[in-house]
Amino acid sequence: MSDVEGVGRAIRTARKEARLTQKDLADLVGISERTVRAIETGTGNPSLAAVAAAAGVLGLRLVAA
Repeated sequence: MSDVEGVGRAIRTARKEARLTQKDLADLVGISERTVRAIETGTGNPSLAAVAAAAGVLGLRLVAA
């Protein structure tokens, strides 16, 4: 599993634990539902800002290694 997939998986898990839909998260972050899907699946090319914002809304931190 790549780091990108791991981050996406963590965001998806946290979103589901918060009982949010992808649309709910997209609305809270100010991004499109399509971008949320791209983040969660590790596909496409979402911006780091979008990933960090989605993680932040869910109470997750991104740490550079």
